[in-house]
Amino acid sequence: MPDTTYTKIFSGSFIIVQLALDRLKSAGINAIIKDESESGRLAGFGASIQGFQELYVSEDELPQAQLIISSVKEELES
Repeated sequence: MPDTTYTKIFSGSFIIVQLALDRLKSAGINAIIKDESESGRLAGFGASIQGFQELYVSEDELPQAQLIISSVKEELES
């Protein structure tokens, strides 16, 4: 398996991260969600911020992913 570096591209509430993830998947970009609260819950610890997630993409797909994330942000602001 080749070494791949992932970069955090977005963070926010579960709903917005899922919207961004759906758009990335539609463009053929494989993203990873990091959810500290869910990880803590599974390990038996509490979490300070419920529903907050981070979205990571491969550096190879970063330029295209940034365009998609920008359009999602613009859509939410309008």
